[in-house]
Amino acid sequence: DVKLQSVPRQYDKKQPRELLQVIGKDMRVIVFAFRPRTKQKNEVFDALRRYAKPSQLWELYAFSCDPSTVDKKSDPKMRLMKEYHRLLSEGSEFEVEKYYFRNNWRLTTVNSSYSLCSTYPSQLIVPKSISDEDLWQASTFRAGRRLPIISWCNPVSGAVLARSSQPLVGLMMNFRNNADEKLVSALCTQNVDANLPPRKLYIVDARPRANALANGAKGGGSESSSNYPKSEVLFLGIQNIHTMRDSLSRLRDYVDAHGSISSNGSSSAVSLVGDRRNRGSTWGGGSLNSMTQFSSMLGEWLNHIQNILVGASWIAAQIAQESASVLVHCSDGWDRTTQLIALACLLLDPYYRTFDGFQALVEKDWLAFGHPFAERLGIPTVSENGGSQYELLRQPSVGNLTSSPSRGSLGTPGSSSNTSVQSQTSNNSSPILLQWLDCIAQLLRLYPAAFQFSSKFLVDFMDCVLSCRFGNFLCNSEREREQSGVTSSCHCMWTYLADLRASGGSFHEHINPFYDRERYWLPLVPPAAALAPTLWPQFYLRWTCPPESQGGGLESHGHSMRKKYEASVKSKEMAESRSRDIKMKMESMLTDLQRERRASSSALAMAQRARRENVAIKRAIQTIGCTVNFSTNENQVDKSEEMSYSFRREADTVSQQDDNADLSVSISAIEDSLVSETPSNQVCETLCPFRSREGCRWPHAACAQLGSQFVGLKANFDAFDRLSVKDCYFPKE
Repeated sequence: DVKLQSVPRQYDKKQPRELLQVIGKDMRVIVFAFRPRTKQKNEVFDALRRYAKPSQLWELYAFSCDPSTVDKKSDPKMRLMKEYHRLLSEGSEFEVEKYYFRNNWRLTTVNSSYSLCSTYPSQLIVPKSISDEDLWQASTFRAGRRLPIISWCNPVSGAVLARSSQPLVGLMMNFRNNADEKLVSALCTQNVDANLPPRKLYIVDARPRANALANGAKGGGSESSSNYPKSEVLFLGIQNIHTMRDSLSRLRDYVDAHGSISSNGSSSAVSLVGDRRNRGSTWGGGSLNSMTQFSSMLGEWLNHIQNILVGASWIAAQIAQESASVLVHCSDGWDRTTQLIALACLLLDPYYRTFDGFQALVEKDWLAFGHPFAERLGIPTVSENGGSQYELLRQPSVGNLTSSPSRGSLGTPGSSSNTSVQSQTSNNSSPILLQWLDCIAQLLRLYPAAFQFSSKFLVDFMDCVLSCRFGNFLCNSEREREQSGVTSSCHCMWTYLADLRASGGSFHEHINPFYDRERYWLPLVPPAAALAPTLWPQFYLRWTCPPESQGGGLESHGHSMRKKYEASVKSKEMAESRSRDIKMKMESMLTDLQRERRASSSALAMAQRARRENVAIKRAIQTIGCTVNFSTNENQVDKSEEMSYSFRREADTVSQQDDNADLSVSISAIEDSLVSETPSNQVCETLCPFRSREGCRWPHAACAQLGSQFVGLKANFDAFDRLSVKDCYFPKE
């Protein structure tokens, strides 16, 4: 959504241009340059205005989606009931707290048809001592029939945080309503601990006192503590929606004009500061005197933020430290009241500082209790009877009980015969939601570990609201969203944000890396001295000063460190896994090596035994005058008078032999031609008893070696004993 202005300006004298300035609600300012006297500018202007300012609700971008893709199970009323049950301690572990809440508060469906108050939810939490009839009577005494309703309960102390609109006391503050006084007094219940003093009730008026008195002239005003026992009335001095809108507009103009990237094409601040010729005379396209103006604009906006922070922190402190009950209201009870109530709940309840709790808080205090998003964002909504009654409902209630237009019959959904859409003609837009998110960003800076979400999440949340892509923040109340069928026709923003976080895992930029739930499970009560806000750079400077908007961000550094840590942890786990795999492989290889060693030792022993056997066989064969020849050739044939014996052994018992070859052993008798007649070839001649001077005469003479070891010869030792040994057998020396 944008605001359009025709800006006549020239970039230079030689090439005149007509400029069209588009001002966005997200602090972005875009300038289009056109040639003079062309129709293109008007066509673009008309197109932008047609899509930026649609005349009907159904022309918004949220309704362009396919209805079949919308999750029909997403029911905000069911989620609100779930939050109500959580507040009433239905799931509490302490039976005392259950009993206390069930006997002091109740859920009522008196507004199920939105006839009690058209801008309140269908179900309300009220004191159990107040009947539905009392609620009807009390609603007539509050502007827009927005009677005091409980928004949050302290499960330990019993203190409550309630909200309403201004009472219709009149200029002289002399109008009273017994049902309203009874309802407000019922908020101040007895303490759980009977020894404690009676509970006190603070009635906090968010407006300046002068504004409250001025509203008295129109029939409104503020409460008198004399009419409400044990109460005290305070004023916070927060300005109205028009002051907030003008303050943001001035801040946006200066940030755009003096940022490093400006929409008007001016030089950047960095380049001008580094230029000696311009040093001391200009800074970011403006004079140094303009810094005083900037400080004034910035201080004005930050002063509004500080007022909201101080007010919400004070409310949270009274509930957390004094166990007091607090009733908050402004004029209508849907702008400043919503800011204070939602921020105080965020400080008091750590659940609201999580993603789920943040959603529950927004749906309860912003959506269900009727913050007019359509008016504040400047988009069309649904109205009855051509819009006339709609205007009456949004007007501050004035006059006495009978003349106030807000006290008349508001009608039920069934009474409207013709439902039309209305385009916002009055300028009621205001950055109410942006201010609340700005306050949360300031708390994030003070307590970086107290929130599950990051500042980037707040920026994207605001962008989703401004984009009109989703139906959650259309219309002005729960009743209008129900009438227009927004829930069943448009996508849900919460589903989109949840899917976005799931896609990034634990490293997503929406997740606060410093979140410590165990440390911050108690209420946050910041001291007043710490509530000095600074400009929220992630939102206000992201278009004009991109480096400065993220530079030095604690969250970005935290995400970077967390990613590095997770990467190192993964690397460590991978290294440990590889180490375990290598260790297992080494153990397996060691086992195989030991097995191979045992097999090798066994084979070596078998080989040695076979070698000894072969040597013994070879020696035995050689003693009978035969030769032993080893060969792997099966076709080898020895000479005549051959005796052969072949055998096959396994390859692992014979080294350096082919696995598939046969080892053959041939035993052959020695032929005459192979017998050497020289003494050197026959060593046995020196020892043979049959030798002569001519040498060995075998086979013509006897041979002691062959004669004693001839194959088939069996020695007859008895015959040797009977032999007579004569001297002639031995030659003389």
